[in-house]
Amino acid sequence: MGKSSQRKGKTGELELASILQAEGYPVERGASLTFGEEPDLRGLPDIHIECKRVEKLNIQAAMEQSIRDSQRFGDGEPTVFHRRNRSPWLVTMLYSSWIKLYKASRREV
Repeated sequence: MGKSSQRKGKTGELELASILQAEGYPVERGASLTFGEEPDLRGLPDIHIECKRVEKLNIQAAMEQSIRDSQRFGDGEPTVFHRRNRSPWLVTMLYSSWIKLYKASRREV
């Protein structure tokens, strides 16, 4: 990964952490340059955060990475937070994760 990509990734992680902190969650970035030794971000209960700040995202590959890492770290449902330049943040989850969260929010579980 080139320095430009690393810098953009770090900026995206810090931006997303700041947004989630503003919502009241104690989200912080993993250690810099760990390359998979720690999650991108941690502190959002029951959610494994895979953060992608790219123009062209292979969402399937990103989701597969999030699934692998969520199993490895045991920190929650695999979730990809992603955005392009001048675009809002999007969140991609497995349907099974989303319906579990939705039912819990509606007290249907």
